Amino acid sequence: MKLTTNPPSSSVVMERTTAVATAKIESVYERVHQLANGNAVVVFSVSGCCMGHVAKQLLLGLGVGPTVVELDRETAGLEIHALLYRLATGNEQQQPIPAIFVGGKFLGGIETLIACHINGTLVPLLKDAGALWL
Repeated sequence: MKLTTNPPSSSVVMERTTAVATAKIESVYERVHQLANGNAVVVFSVSGCCMGHVAKQLLLGLGVGPTVVELDRETAGLEIHALLYRLATGNEQQQPIPAIFVGGKFLGGIETLIACHINGTLVPLLKDAGALWL
């Protein structure tokens, strides 16, 4: 006797695919959330990115040792990049990478970091986050 099974309907396949995609997005969100909340300053960048280099050098020059996440070296780098892109879309001029988190909060990209430095608000933010002890 031959046992046959019907292939799953397209709606069942779609539900499974959606569930897997949702779980992956939640996992990526949790990873970014843990990194941002577990470190005073986090810079998400891509190795070799000149603006990422500028952000890191500015922070290092102020005496801050940021946690740096190079997305091209992360297994979930593309998904993290997509999440950061969604965070940065509030400002149409802003590029999603580098993305800087200070004190668990999304500060923004290189433009915001430099603007905060110029207008004098960066150092107080870094102090409040525990990144500077001056």
